[in-house]
Order: sequence, then structure tokens, then C-alpha cells
Amino acid sequence: MGSRALFFFFALLSLSAVLCFAESNEEDPGLVMNFYSDSCPQAEEIVREQVKLLYKRHKNTAFSWLRNIFHDCAVQSCDASLLLDSTRRSLSEKEMDRSFGMRNFRYIEEIKEALERECPGVVSCSDILVLSAREGVVRLGGPFIPLKTGRRDGRRSRAEILEEYLPDHNESMSTVLEKFSAMGIDTPGVVALLGAHSVGRTHCVKLVHRLYPEVDPALNPDHVPHMLKKCPDAIPDPKAVQYVRNDRGTPMIFDNNYYRNILDNKGLMMVDHQLATDKRTKPYVKKMAKSQDYFFKEFTRAFTILSENNPLTGDKGEIRQQCNVANKLH
Repeated sequence: MGSRALFFFFALLSLSAVLCFAESNEEDPGLVMNFYSDSCPQAEEIVREQVKLLYKRHKNTAFSWLRNIFHDCAVQSCDASLLLDSTRRSLSEKEMDRSFGMRNFRYIEEIKEALERECPGVVSCSDILVLSAREGVVRLGGPFIPLKTGRRDGRRSRAEILEEYLPDHNESMSTVLEKFSAMGIDTPGVVALLGAHSVGRTHCVKLVHRLYPEVDPALNPDHVPHMLKKCPDAIPDPKAVQYVRNDRGTPMIFDNNYYRNILDNKGLMMVDHQLATDKRTKPYVKKMAKSQDYFFKEFTRAFTILSENNPLTGDKGEIRQQCNVANKLH
């Protein structure tokens, strides 16, 4: 082959490589704003309207949606693995002890069904999970958070590694900070995300170690009688719905009252107490207690990072037909 022919041969190879690279980039844009603008223009509005309807029917759903994003996205990937049911080969994340008290998954299915009627096979369950959490925050009076979409759904549960990734309410603050840091969330971001404890409730099974056999002296004594009334048994029945509202003052409003509570030693779980006393987190707790705008700003930033944790995009994963079952099992 002559030198001219070789030149053209390698030029064609280079051009092919560039075209293939450009084509692959076009196929997988990753997460982007308005990902469904062409394929399902009403997608985000449908999620918003469905959340509004479901919230009117059962206001506690907002807490469930908010908890969903934490339990799903913190465990290796934001891919709706949380929503999968158990199979003969795999235990569901939903059935692990760390998922105790999680409920209302059927409402995610209702949103999915509404989207399937409009745009069959287009919108992923992982995007529904993230968008519904965003809308849940808004329903509770929190900030509207612009979010990228384009996630695809995983095909398997991650129950076996859940403990490795998911921060626990009884772990040391160092461990909690380390686990969030692995997702790219810094200390003020951690403090802001735990501000989600401003709403919802904590089940007695997670509190009784602070009440029995002796009351934790770190608890505000004015708050203890209420906790004992709500959690009268040292070994509560896990099937009974026994709980304490996270914030008695504004239990259904997403606000910065949580930070004032924990500075007043009214935090229910150990992670709440540590947040207000650890020298690394206390300055941010005090700052958020003084400024709701600062809390909302940091929460928006951290929520966005959490929602973008290692997503499946492009041709990875799938778009599930039902959020609780991988497509291959249909």
C-alpha cells in the first residue's frame, strides 16, 4: 500500500473513531434538565399533579417520598432498587430492618400508571422516585429544587450491601459524615439533609434505648414525659404504629424548627443529638436555626447531589414496566 493510500486509510480510521465517539455521546447525554421534553413533555407535570392528589388523600405520603430518595440513592446508585420486591433469589431492600417503617410504595405505582397512560415505556421509576421526593418537599412548604432527569432503573436489589452504604441513626457522627462524603456531600450538606427530620415521625423502636431502662440525661427533661407517653413500652410491638412526631411545633411543615429543637436537646434520635453537639456540625446547626434561607439553600444543593449519585443512564439498566418488578420477570 502506497504512502498516499496509507494516509487516507488512517484518516478514515480517525474519522470513524471521532464519529463513533460523537454518536456514543449523543446516545448517552447522562442526566440533563428536561430529559423528557421530546419523549414525554408532560412527565414532570404529571408527577406534580399526582403528588398533589395523593397528598390531599394522605398527607403522610410526603414523608414517604422524602425518605425514599435517601434510602434509594444513598445505597450505591440512584436506580430505584429500593422499590423492587423480593424474589426467590434476592431479598428486597424494603424488607431489611433498616427499612423499618417505610410504606406507601403503592403510591409510586399510581404515579407510574399515570405516566404509562400518557407515555408508555418512557419514564423510569428512578426518575419518578426523585421527582416525587422533590414534589413532596414542595407540598410540605419546602423549596422547589430544579432536577436533572434521564435515570434508568436497576434490575436487582442491593439488600446485601445496604448496611455498608446507608448511614444509621445510632452511628457515630464520624461514620455518618464519612458515608455522606463518599457521595460527595460535605458537612453543611449533611446537616441540611438531616433537616428532613423537621417533618414526619420516629417510631418508638428507634427511641426506646434513650428512655429505658433509664432516661438519657442528654434529653430535655420537659420533652421526656411526651416521649414516655408515646412510647410506654421498653420493648414496643414492631407491628404497632407507635411513634413520636419529629417536631411537635410544626410537624407538617418543612422548616428550620428542627435545628432549634435539637439545640434545645429535643432531638429524638442519637444522630439528631450528635448533630447539635459535635464540633464539626454544630456551627452549621446554629446557622440553619437562625436562617431558613440558608437551610433551604444547603438542602437544595445536597438534595441535588444525592439525586445524582451514580445513576444508570444511556443504555444501562432499563425502564421498568412496573416499579416493583424488573422487566425480565414479567
